Amino acid sequence: MYVRKRRRPVSEINVVPYIDVMLVLLIIFMVTAPLISQGVKVDLPKASAQPIEQEDKPPIIASVDIKGDYYLNLGDNQEQAVDEEEMAALVQAQLKQSPDTPVVVKGDGQVAYNEVIQLMVLLQKAGVPSVGLMTDPVEK
Repeated sequence: MYVRKRRRPVSEINVVPYIDVMLVLLIIFMVTAPLISQGVKVDLPKASAQPIEQEDKPPIIASVDIKGDYYLNLGDNQEQAVDEEEMAALVQAQLKQSPDTPVVVKGDGQVAYNEVIQLMVLLQKAGVPSVGLMTDPVEK
C-alpha cells in the first residue's frame, strides 16, 4: 500500500512578479517626469486673486518700474527712486520698529521678471520673512 506524505505549506512569498511590476512603474515614471516639468507661458500682472486681509498697519510697498528703478512707500519723498542700499536700510529700520509689517512687491507689467526677482532677493537680504505680489484685478 502506498502512503502519502503530508506536504508542508510553503511559507515563502514569491516576490519576482512584484519586482517586475515595480521596474515597469519605475521606467514609466522616469519617462514621464521630464514631460511634466515643461514650462507654460503666463501673464503675471493681471490676476483675479483674493485680496490680502487688511491689517492695522499699512504694508511696505516696494516697487520696480519699467526702467528697473526701485521705489518705496516709506520716507519723505516716495516719488523719488531709491538705490538698493537705501531700500534695504529703510526696510530694515521699519521692520525693526514693527516686525509684523507685511511687505508687498509692486512690479510694472512690462518689467523683466529678473528685475522683480532681484527686488525680492534684496528684500530677503534686508530681513523680510515673506513677500506678497501686487496685481491688478482682471477687467471684465
